[in-house]
Amino acid sequence: MVGELKVQLAESGADAERLDELTGYLRRELLELDVDNVTALPAGEPPPGTRALEFLAIGGLLVTFSEATEGVRKVVSVIRNWLARGDGVKRTVRLELDGDVLELSEVSAPEQTRLIELFVSRHADPGGK
Repeated sequence: MVGELKVQLAESGADAERLDELTGYLRRELLELDVDNVTALPAGEPPPGTRALEFLAIGGLLVTFSEATEGVRKVVSVIRNWLARGDGVKRTVRLELDGDVLELSEVSAPEQTRLIELFVSRHADPGGK
């Protein structure tokens, strides 16, 4: 089973350049995992009149992986650590997998753990892979 996890980053007060920088850092960390690929998240159709081949979402990543349950768990773990390194700056991450959305922000560590486990369990591979 191949999964595609959409990741959208936000940081309070960050401009487009800062978000691009943060996205690059997180992308490099995610590529160290056993994932198939981590690419910029397409933002849909380019606005009329633009010559862009692809319109990309600022702060967005698309993570593809083969192992649904463990892939999601590992990716979310890296993202959770990224959130914790915000040095007091409010960061938010929105995750979407198969239409299911999880948004992590300024919740307590136990609440983040509970929400992450619920999200991962909803995408567990019924075949045990």
